[in-house]
Amino acid sequence: MIWIYRILFLPLFLISCPYYFGRMIRRGGYAKDFSHRFGCVPALPPRRAGTHRLWIQAVSVGETEAVVPLLRAFKERGDVEVVLTTTTSTAYKIIREKYADLVTAYACFPMDFLPFSAKAWRRFDPSAAVLMEGELWPEHIAQARSRGVPVFVVNARLSDRSFRRWRASGFIARRLLAQIDFFCAGTRNDFARFRALGVPAEKIALTGNMKFDAAAGDAFGKADAAALKKELGFPPDAPVLLGSSTWPGEEAMLLETFALARERIPDLRLLICPRHAERRAEIVALLEKTAWRWFLRSRTKPEDVPVAADVCVADTTGELRRLTHLAQLAFVGKSLPPNNGGQTPIECAAVGVPAVYGPAMTNFKDVCRSLEDCGAAVKVRDAAAAREKLLALLADPAARAEMSRAAQTWHRGNQGATARVVSFFESVFSGERARGK
Repeated sequence: MIWIYRILFLPLFLISCPYYFGRMIRRGGYAKDFSHRFGCVPALPPRRAGTHRLWIQAVSVGETEAVVPLLRAFKERGDVEVVLTTTTSTAYKIIREKYADLVTAYACFPMDFLPFSAKAWRRFDPSAAVLMEGELWPEHIAQARSRGVPVFVVNARLSDRSFRRWRASGFIARRLLAQIDFFCAGTRNDFARFRALGVPAEKIALTGNMKFDAAAGDAFGKADAAALKKELGFPPDAPVLLGSSTWPGEEAMLLETFALARERIPDLRLLICPRHAERRAEIVALLEKTAWRWFLRSRTKPEDVPVAADVCVADTTGELRRLTHLAQLAFVGKSLPPNNGGQTPIECAAVGVPAVYGPAMTNFKDVCRSLEDCGAAVKVRDAAAAREKLLALLADPAARAEMSRAAQTWHRGNQGATARVVSFFESVFSGERARGK
């Protein structure tokens, strides 16, 4: 089967090139270390005796942030070398700027084509390969199998869409999944879905979602909040409405909500964090139709931030977790039609920020259901309902406080996945889990 993939890869890649190169140009940042994508990654020295070298692949920002607690745990051990790769330019920038000291080496993930993948494998020479969540790369996995290197999937998950696709692919899915040595499933639902696709129960463990551990982040006190608000031109006591990882159409709803809310809460401020910074021109076009004092965080020097700014567009990378601490209420993006899938509400819950989102949170179905059940978040049917619910909660501090307490309790109850994953790998390192068992 791998040879069919190898034969088809090149023509399919050439057909898709215009789309992917167009997206890379729009998002920017892909020129940095672009040669890595052709397998020209840093060559590492041979592994020291008694050490383990893990190649961890985290596709984008979310997966990269989720794996950080695991990187710290391995760093403390002292006998684990980690090579961390990622696919997107934003995630690669975050690794370089924030987490380079936690790994032995980092690079852009090579294209999943035989010569490029094989070259990277020769240069990294890992003793195990770890994939985050649901991205399974056939050539990458084939290279591991040819070298007798085990492959693990951590935070293993299957969205509704992915599950339908895997189930429809039948024999192909079973063959690829059979190449994986072990799955550390994020939720009971994910565990059940992998079982439904034919993965034996002895090759799956329910370890939980490491994003709960990652979202806790570092301590963030009142002094930190005051300093950050000053950077944004927000008064120290001003309440903040957050648009968390927003997508097209959602900023317009937030601006309408903000305008209505300001009539009753004159010191309210709006913080918009778009999921893709390259959409800034689209958001600016909306803001230019208003009379608000606004600015783009990425394009404004500290001395030029408007005094008592009304709206900040945080079109930056890797700041969402820190900025979430400032919010009294959040709308979670990619959840209003026609957007679909949703962005994670976990970071909001971790710091006790009540969350509102639309009906299309299919990528976080279990998370959202449990948040709603405990009263920490609210799902609405459309933009009008989102506006109505946000306005109601902005006007009701007591209701927000109750949701905040529920969110923090919920988050604490779901932590601990990293410790379980570390325990799993300790059993791997000690030889208790042989390949294929």
